[in-house]
Amino acid sequence: MQKKRLDKNHAPKNIINEEEIMNENDFIVSKTDTKGLITYCNRIFVEMSGYTKGELLGANHNLIRHPDMPQVAFKLAWDTVKSGKEFFGFVKNLRKNGGHYWVFAYITPDYNENGKIIGYTSFRRKPSKKAIEAIEPIYKLLKDKEKSGGMKDAGEFLFIHLKENKISYDELVFNLQRD
Repeated sequence: MQKKRLDKNHAPKNIINEEEIMNENDFIVSKTDTKGLITYCNRIFVEMSGYTKGELLGANHNLIRHPDMPQVAFKLAWDTVKSGKEFFGFVKNLRKNGGHYWVFAYITPDYNENGKIIGYTSFRRKPSKKAIEAIEPIYKLLKDKEKSGGMKDAGEFLFIHLKENKISYDELVFNLQRD
């Protein structure tokens, strides 16, 4: 009998305002294939997510996608890593109990010996409190734009915001984490 793969449709529907905070020296590590199915997860990921290792392995990484996260943020992440570049960003993840935890994520493509992308590795650590306080209202605005005009409007809004502030997305993220 084949194990049922978990994905965002299996995520908790009862969202609670309960935050689990990462320890300062902890790192979450996971690997996925090119479709986002988890092929490796470390102990910290298991603990923070609230899922068992057996539930996470083979599951789609979108299982832990918090509904407060704008879709455009994940489109940016996927577009970046699929193009062979590294991605950095702040992510609010959903725990199995309906709570959440924030991470500062670094995602990099994994290659085979022929230079073809065969998966992705993500390292996540505790974000700065100031970064989360700064990024939450931006994510709320992006979610509102997605509701009123779709992901295209949200992407354009983000691009305009960055251009008006004369900063790249990477500069914004690194400046927030550094503060």
